[in-house]
Amino acid sequence: MGSTVVVALGGNAILQPKQKGTFQEQMTNVEKTCEHIVKLIKEGYKVIITHGNGPQVGNILVQHMEARHKVPAMPLFACGAESQGFIGYMIAQAMTNTLSKEGIDKQVCTILTRVLVDKDDPAFENPTKPVGAFLTKQEAEEIMAQTGEKWIEDSGRGWRKVVYSPKPKKIVELPVIKALVNQGNIVIAGGGGGIPVIEENGMLKGVEAVIDKDRAGSLMAQQMGAHLFMILTDVPQVAVNFGTPEQKNLDVLTTEQAKQYLKEGQFGSGSMGPKVEAAVAFVERGGSSVIASLEYLLEAVEGKSGTRFIKK
Repeated sequence: MGSTVVVALGGNAILQPKQKGTFQEQMTNVEKTCEHIVKLIKEGYKVIITHGNGPQVGNILVQHMEARHKVPAMPLFACGAESQGFIGYMIAQAMTNTLSKEGIDKQVCTILTRVLVDKDDPAFENPTKPVGAFLTKQEAEEIMAQTGEKWIEDSGRGWRKVVYSPKPKKIVELPVIKALVNQGNIVIAGGGGGIPVIEENGMLKGVEAVIDKDRAGSLMAQQMGAHLFMILTDVPQVAVNFGTPEQKNLDVLTTEQAKQYLKEGQFGSGSMGPKVEAAVAFVERGGSSVIASLEYLLEAVEGKSGTRFIKK
């Protein structure tokens, strides 16, 4: 069997900017995405697919809020599970059909994935991750008074609920994922950073939190013993001075350089920053990472495209 690759899909692989988010729009995007991933499978790589779920969970939360007087709203971790299910279904369906077209006989499966976090993580002292609908200040203040939730003004677009974002510690379903991958199956797992759970008195319990999907993907790659962790996004390479006349795209980035650029604020905290941090973390654990455009996935694996991270 070939090397193991964890492919982390960015949001654009499922939902493009300015799209409404209909099922058919998302399915069409996923079908195109799977056409690229199948190139890896044809080359003999063992593939684990993980993905974001931000827009989808946001829409689910909006649906729950609008219908809360008729149907009980579900907790955030349940909404995360819901998004894992339907995104996983789309990827599995598209991948199965794409494999069939290529004459490749492989099984595809989606694993509802829980990720253990530390109940004493300092992140639980301060919610920072915005989720869900944008409301007016008055609406947000009313909800805060009723529920004790924290809402903040977000980027001039309105007020949003903020939740905890603890670090992932362990992939709960790891043994199952490992067994399935080693049998030659294509596995979709860890969607949206995983469903966050804590351990209390030997029991697992869901928590109102969001785990960064890139951090969780990096941990998945490490705990799976993957050879390569790929973060696919909508830009061809990592760049410094992004969006300015001095923009410089990077072919190779050492972990030392990456940390310095992160310290300088070169990479946005809500965009490229977490991806670079996740790539660095995996390389420091002995693996290989690359951030690349979905369209040049195979070229990135071969070192001909994207930004490759090396230890130094």
